[in-house]
Amino acid sequence: MKKIACLLIICVSAFSCKNTSETTPDTAETIPETETVAPNPPATKLSLAQWSLHKRYEAEGANPFEFAKDAKALGFDAVEYVSQLYEDELKEEGFDGVIDSLLAMQKQHGVSCVLVMVDHEGDLADPDPKKRDEAVENHKKWVDATVKLGGHAIRVNTFGTNDPAIWINTVQDGLKKLSEYAATKNINVLAENHGWLSSNAPLLMEAIGGVNMSNCGTLPDFGNWCVKRANEERWGECIEEFPDKYKGIEILMPAAKAVSAKSYDFDAEGNETTIDYYKMLQIVKNTGYYGHIGVEYEGDVMSEEEGIIATKKLVLKAADQINK
Repeated sequence: MKKIACLLIICVSAFSCKNTSETTPDTAETIPETETVAPNPPATKLSLAQWSLHKRYEAEGANPFEFAKDAKALGFDAVEYVSQLYEDELKEEGFDGVIDSLLAMQKQHGVSCVLVMVDHEGDLADPDPKKRDEAVENHKKWVDATVKLGGHAIRVNTFGTNDPAIWINTVQDGLKKLSEYAATKNINVLAENHGWLSSNAPLLMEAIGGVNMSNCGTLPDFGNWCVKRANEERWGECIEEFPDKYKGIEILMPAAKAVSAKSYDFDAEGNETTIDYYKMLQIVKNTGYYGHIGVEYEGDVMSEEEGIIATKKLVLKAADQINK
C-alpha cells in the first residue's frame, strides 16, 4: 500500500507540473514591463514628475541634471523626466551625452527612472501624414533612452486636431507606429489627458482600443481636463472642460500604466482645493493599479518644494485611509 501511495503522489505531482507549464503562456519576453496589478496591495509607490520643479530649472537657472539629487532630497527614490527641460543641454552635449549624464546621476543618488515625458518632438496625431511620421521617428530615440535609463514608458502628445472624425484616425496611426517600435524595446507608449481631444476620456480610450497593442496605454492625470481653449491655442484660457474629472479618470484607468497626481493649491487641512484626492485614489485602487503615482505640483501659491511636499503628504494620507 505504501508503494502504491508513493506512486500516486509522484504521478499527481508530475501531472500538476506538466499541466502548469502547458497552460501558462510564455509572454514574459513579449509584453512590456508595466506597473499595473499586484495580488496584494503593497505600500504606495511615489515618483516625482520633473515638471513640478520646472520653474527651478527654467526661470531660476538651476541645473536640470541635478533632478535625481533634488528628488532624493525631497524624499523620492523614483523620477519622471521631462524632455523639454533639457533642450539647451541636448544642443550642447548631444543626445547620448545628456542621457549618460542622467543615468550617472541616478546611480549616484540611488534614484530610478519610471518614465520620460516627451515634448517638442512632433505631434503623433498631426493630420499631415508626413509630419506625423516625422514625429514617430523623432520619438524613437526617447524610447531607446528610456531603456537605457531603466524606465518602462514614455508619455507622448496627441493634440493633432479638434475634429474628432479626423483625430480618431490620425492618433491611432501615430500611436500604433510608435508602439510597434517601442514593443521591440519592451517600452510602453502612454497617451495622457493633456488637452484638446486627448482630454475627452471616452474618445481617448476609443483610440487606445483601436491601436489594440498591449504596450499602448494611458497616463491618467488628475488635472488637465481642458478640451477647448480660446483661439484654438494648446495652452491658455480654457473655454470648455471635460464635464466630470472623476468619471474621466474612471474611464482612463483600465488602460493606465502610470498615474499623475496633479495638484494646484491646498486648504488649511492639507486637501487639494479643486480635486478630491480620496475619491481619485479610490478610483485608482478599484481598477487594481498599484504602480507608481507621480507627484506633479503645478500651483503658484506655494513654492515648488512646498507644493511637492504637500502633494506627497496628501497622496499618502488618502492612500492610507482608503487602504484601511
